[in-house]
Amino acid sequence: MEQFALDAIERITTRPPEAHHTLSLAPLTPLIGAEVSGLDLSKELTDDQLGELRRAFLAHHVLVFRDQELSDADHKRLASYFGELHPVTLPAEGSDPYVLEISTTKDSRAVAGNGWHADGTADAEPSLGSMLYITRTPEPGSGGDTLFANMHLAYEMLSPHMKSLLDGLTAVHDGLLPWQGATPPEGYVAPRTEHPVVVRHPDTGRKLLFVNGAYTSHIVQLSRAESGALLAMLYDQIARTPFLNCRVRWTPNTLVFWDNRCVQHHATWDYYPHSRYGRRVAINGQRPLA
Repeated sequence: MEQFALDAIERITTRPPEAHHTLSLAPLTPLIGAEVSGLDLSKELTDDQLGELRRAFLAHHVLVFRDQELSDADHKRLASYFGELHPVTLPAEGSDPYVLEISTTKDSRAVAGNGWHADGTADAEPSLGSMLYITRTPEPGSGGDTLFANMHLAYEMLSPHMKSLLDGLTAVHDGLLPWQGATPPEGYVAPRTEHPVVVRHPDTGRKLLFVNGAYTSHIVQLSRAESGALLAMLYDQIARTPFLNCRVRWTPNTLVFWDNRCVQHHATWDYYPHSRYGRRVAINGQRPLA
């Protein structure tokens, strides 16, 4: 590994850990993800609990809460601590407009999220984050893990010359790309938005890489061939650099909260013909800025 990449990792791993008094944290890796214990998410959080939870979210980007018994009302209340709820794009008739059901069975022919991506980046204002609550998992040992990748580190591990190139570029994110080879649902109006390739996190100011294989069509300032080659290199780095990633192994009644602004995720579909069921609530975000 190149020295500038090792330097980026060392800067993160040598930061002193924060003290917490109302909850406990067990990092999944030194660079991304933590399991949180000591909180009952079915109850209202105190100001102290919420303050520590916010700091943990910004530090670890992916938070895992196990053995939680949550109603839809609990789920939405928890998400509302972090901002306005993000409506489901195409809610089923009679369903809650803010709760997306995530269901996979032996009859499924595709699984949402089966590939590295950030949610809804074709929107002008992609979501701040998502809270996915899985209540039914595949049989033990049957898979269904979700992988998460740190986009701050994906940028920081690049060479200084590559960072300099990317900092001045923008890319088109197209909502039709995930539907290639399939027919979008009736009434779906695909968003299409141009975002900087490198953006700053609105809460921390840290730079991060903001392109993904699901939605990014091309880099505007480059030829299609140049754009394709550069994007392929960046996607390959995300998929093939273990330092960037953590893995969440689901158990029933686990909620995972991830920062959609600086994290990509990959829902592995390796459990056919078994089933998985859960519900997701997302939180409104803002336009990504360079």
